[in-house]
Amino acid sequence: MAWKSKLLAGVAGLFLAWPGLAAADPATDAKIAALEAQLALLQAQIADLKVSTGASIAALRTDATTTSATIAGGKPTIATSNGRFSATLHGVMQLDTAKYDQEDRLPAAVTVRDLSGGANFRRARIGVDGKVFGNFDYNILFDFGGSGAEDSGRVQELWLQYSGLKPLRFRVGAFAPPLGLEDAASTNGALFPERPAAADIARGLAGGDTRIGAGVIGNGDHWFASAIATGPLVQSLNSGATAFNAPIFDEQQGYALRLAGTPLHGFDWLVHVGANASIVAQPTDLGAAAATRYTLQLRERPELRVDGTRLIDTGQIDARGAQAYGLELAAQTQNLFVQGEYFDISVDRRNPAAGASDPSFKGWYVEGGWVLTGERRKYNITTAAFDAPSVDKPFDPANGQWGAWELAARYSTIDLNYAENSLVAADRVRGGQQHIWTVGVNWFPNPAVKFMLDYYNVSVDRKNTAGLAIGQDYRALNLRSQLAF
Repeated sequence: MAWKSKLLAGVAGLFLAWPGLAAADPATDAKIAALEAQLALLQAQIADLKVSTGASIAALRTDATTTSATIAGGKPTIATSNGRFSATLHGVMQLDTAKYDQEDRLPAAVTVRDLSGGANFRRARIGVDGKVFGNFDYNILFDFGGSGAEDSGRVQELWLQYSGLKPLRFRVGAFAPPLGLEDAASTNGALFPERPAAADIARGLAGGDTRIGAGVIGNGDHWFASAIATGPLVQSLNSGATAFNAPIFDEQQGYALRLAGTPLHGFDWLVHVGANASIVAQPTDLGAAAATRYTLQLRERPELRVDGTRLIDTGQIDARGAQAYGLELAAQTQNLFVQGEYFDISVDRRNPAAGASDPSFKGWYVEGGWVLTGERRKYNITTAAFDAPSVDKPFDPANGQWGAWELAARYSTIDLNYAENSLVAADRVRGGQQHIWTVGVNWFPNPAVKFMLDYYNVSVDRKNTAGLAIGQDYRALNLRSQLAF
């Protein structure tokens, strides 16, 4: 703009300096005055534009570079003031201390069934999640806990998600696909230390922890849907994951689907319904040298993992696929809630022997909680599952505040037997039946700390391949101490 000003000034000077021109033509003088006025107005507008543009650029730079550090609910977070970048640190400690009350003399056929009491870090996690460039979310989480023994460390979750097309979210990486009420709920706020056996077995087919997958998740205020294509588990070559050390030729492929919502709801009540499916389209190929090349195996620990022994187990089934279909139902009114799920699991045999049919298994559970101090469990619309209750009065004895207290009860059953008394040996699956009654009390001193005391009554009815009884009944008491932020 400076050269234009100089040009106009030069032209005006030329007119004024030309002999006889400046003094002889009043019309020319008027035109020159008009040009000078327009020039002055243009220069003023340019100055205003520079000021406003500079202010806008400064504001953008400030938003992009100014960060704030906060701690909300015990979670340290660093974020830019415009919210486009953030990082939240997470940590979880879950220490279980259990005592098993078994019969002094177990049946002669029972081997390696003397469950070991003691202590175990069920989960020991550290990680970070947040946002990059506004619409991209991420989660990086490592776990050093385990079942029966701690692990030397593994990837628990590692995923990237695009959230710019609301209400949908597109995710890829390692994560547990949502496969039911219990599976979708956070383990930090769970009603009991472990998921019901039926729910855990069903989720483990095509989902479960450390599952690699990609898909879409969406939700509104009263609906939730997800469709995930899944692959193998994250391969962990360490002493705590020896099951993953065998060579794999073709990895598993599957699908995890869920549709849920709260069609009935009010100010302080709701009814949740849902359905889910865990489908194995192609089992893992262990190679021609393996005893069972394409294998699926359903097994589970008795809803407590201080001892890692699995008391029900189908053994390896030569399979070309499997499906688990689940139904969800829950209701909440104020500080009382009840939920349950039913699962139907079937396995498609590969090249079955004469007389052998495709096995199927069933399981279900019902559980409920009552918060004695009046708080209610939060229903998370982004996961369509219940979370821990709020803590209205964090523990502070000096002011007569004792945190939130909750009573809990559950009954779960799973039947992994199929044609167990068939005359055709190839048709029989003697995985066993398991029934567990559990009652407990949960104490939340504050939103980051939790203590759980649970009593288990376990009954396992099972025969081995020779037809001898290897089941047992026992009781257990567990105390979990938890810090989660």
